[in-house]
Amino acid sequence: MAKELKDYQLDERVETFALLKEVDARVTQQGKRYLALQLADRSMDIKGMKWDTTDAEVNELHAGIVVYIQAVRQAYQDKPQLKVLSIRPSKIGEPQDPADFVAAAPMKKQYMAEEVSAIIFQITNANWQRIVRHILGKYREQFLQFPAAKSNHHAFAGGLAFHTLSIVHLAQAVVKQYDNLDASLLYAGALLHDIGKVIELSGPVATQYTTAGNLIGHIVLVDEEIVLAATELQIDLKSEDMIILRHTVLAHHGLLEYGSPVRPMIKEANVLHQLDELDAGMQSFDNALAETNPGEFSPRQWALDNRSIYRPAGGHPGNETR
Repeated sequence: MAKELKDYQLDERVETFALLKEVDARVTQQGKRYLALQLADRSMDIKGMKWDTTDAEVNELHAGIVVYIQAVRQAYQDKPQLKVLSIRPSKIGEPQDPADFVAAAPMKKQYMAEEVSAIIFQITNANWQRIVRHILGKYREQFLQFPAAKSNHHAFAGGLAFHTLSIVHLAQAVVKQYDNLDASLLYAGALLHDIGKVIELSGPVATQYTTAGNLIGHIVLVDEEIVLAATELQIDLKSEDMIILRHTVLAHHGLLEYGSPVRPMIKEANVLHQLDELDAGMQSFDNALAETNPGEFSPRQWALDNRSIYRPAGGHPGNETR
């Protein structure tokens, strides 16, 4: 069985095919050109540096293609990195489908689609159900295929739907604990909260931020979709139903400095924010632990407030941070 990127150890020579997710031609202070790369397969993403690059490499290489690399695995600032010795696009007869190198959600697309459909029926408020059904129908394929982020949590094909369903499952448990929550509002907000990422991001392969993603962002983009849906469905945008649904979605990042136009001011909005944080954090822990040997600390994780994550030597499911 062929090695995956995560299987190579420090100082080991790497010879493999990988997806080229990012490539940036740069110049050193001495005027020499080099390439800053982001490479990936289904096991991990890893940065790479190709020094003394050639004109052919600059012209042939672009994000989204499969490449063959010869490299040495190194570490830079405690994070894995490849010193790329040679790199070229794959040839006819070699692996060429980028989808073969993209990590995917641990849940089949069809199952996620069926579960989302079942949850929509649990939204008993007619206006909210119509809005959710309209928007998810409009972006069905993108919702099931896109990642939930360019990097960090749920940055894999199908990650958007998987993350959304995780939050709904958590919401279902919370509703049982606190019987004075509006389950319909919480489920509608959960299903819609990140749908703007189908506009913010370019897709599951070599994911980049779109122009709208950079200039507007997914929170405002999903609010725009809610407004458009209500207009098409002739639902009164001034009604309290629509105002609190929009507020729940707009407030899901919790703090203004984290991108929310408003802070949560109703219970359901606050719960959605907390569940979003919980699920994103758990995935970030899993990402760090997957690349950390038992009994060792991970490199510092930007997505976890720059903490190092400890993987217990005994294989226990818990972990510690420092």
